[in-house]
Amino acid sequence: MKRAQIFRVWMVALTMVATVATSLSCTRSHIFEYEGDCDVYYDIRIKYDYNIKFADAFAHEVNSLALYIFTEDGILYDMIVTTDKQELAKENFTIRLTLPEGDYTMLAWGGINEESFDLLTEVEIGTTRIEQMQVKMTRNYDSAGNAYSDTDLEGLFHGMMELNVTSEPGIYQETLSLMKNTNVVRIVLHEMSGHAMDSGCFTFEITDHSGLYDYDNARLEDEAITYKPWYIEEIFADFDDQSTRSTDINAVMAELTIGRMMAGESPILRVLNSETGEQILSLPLADYMLLIKGNYHHAMGDQEYLDRQDEYSLTLFLNEGEWVSSQIVINGWRVVINDTGLN
Repeated sequence: MKRAQIFRVWMVALTMVATVATSLSCTRSHIFEYEGDCDVYYDIRIKYDYNIKFADAFAHEVNSLALYIFTEDGILYDMIVTTDKQELAKENFTIRLTLPEGDYTMLAWGGINEESFDLLTEVEIGTTRIEQMQVKMTRNYDSAGNAYSDTDLEGLFHGMMELNVTSEPGIYQETLSLMKNTNVVRIVLHEMSGHAMDSGCFTFEITDHSGLYDYDNARLEDEAITYKPWYIEEIFADFDDQSTRSTDINAVMAELTIGRMMAGESPILRVLNSETGEQILSLPLADYMLLIKGNYHHAMGDQEYLDRQDEYSLTLFLNEGEWVSSQIVINGWRVVINDTGLN
């Protein structure tokens, strides 16, 4: 065979091999045109933007995250647990997943630890069902067996989403948004008479049933829990008001951390005289908080507002130790109450 013929046969063979290789290779999406990668990746960005500012605060507030992946049958397929605060503090925190084709449910719990919140079940891949992924708040018990919490609870976050994994190679981006369950409540008792106040004279407590959560973040039936302050201080200020008269401000401030509030199931805030046990005031906390909802988003539903807001400040006014129930300041908004039916 002549050399020119041998060369032409060799080129034809190479062309056939290249054609077969191409036909056997996977279909590439445009993102892999320069990588030669035929795998399927899902980048799950985790955000905490279900808040009153509609802004992603994940990097600043979430200190631990557990992402659980369940099959269509509700069985745990895989889980990724991250407790590295430096990693979590990175902008646009993302978890990359490689999963077989199919339908999955992503469940995320943030802030799970033995100090504040913990799962009620031992998690095992291939065995644990999504219905078992319930979370319980750690609580203490007094000598009478009553449950209470007097700590600044770690923020508890929840998120769920459905994920359909395709067989088409590529990198796909999805976003999982978290909601925060815990709330910090700051209570200021302001004595209008100007008399000095002693923080030891007051007992602050909020009673609710907010220590047990289902896998979908619904509150489950729980025992009554009394939330107590983890911080109390006396406040004093001396300044000149607009009429140039010297004015003394005397107040006591208490800070408490409570669980998720539900519209229509308001926690009860009570302030007592520590010496006599006499009740100074009692009010349905969530109902009062919703009085100012219109100042933020008039069209927002009550439950959405309570879920988006995670910090509440109340200034309650006393006059010679008696609660002046006709006015209250909530998150900086002064509310004049004509109908005291909320009391």
